[in-house]
Amino acid sequence: MKIHVTDQAGDQHELEGLDGWRVMEVIRDWGLNIKAECGGAAACATCHVYVDAQWFDQLPAPSDDEEDLLFSTIDKQPNSRLSCQILLSDALDGLKVTLAPSSAIG
Repeated sequence: MKIHVTDQAGDQHELEGLDGWRVMEVIRDWGLNIKAECGGAAACATCHVYVDAQWFDQLPAPSDDEEDLLFSTIDKQPNSRLSCQILLSDALDGLKVTLAPSSAIG
């Protein structure tokens, strides 16, 4: 399955992912500019993304922990999510996200 990622520079990438993988893992493993410091434990918010409007309502609601972490980011938007909390499935084939500035390495 594919996900479409716009990086912090505005470049678009089509990435191949696997069912059950976290979106953060796919982005990280393809070498894009994402910190993902906690490795998917929902403990840091360094995998912050903006989910495209057509996809946002198709995701499960964020947990209270995810909401708390997103609230702590400096660049939260209404369509913000932690990419470590989005699990790929056939229903999300074609998902579009944009890496938040706060998720950049360095």
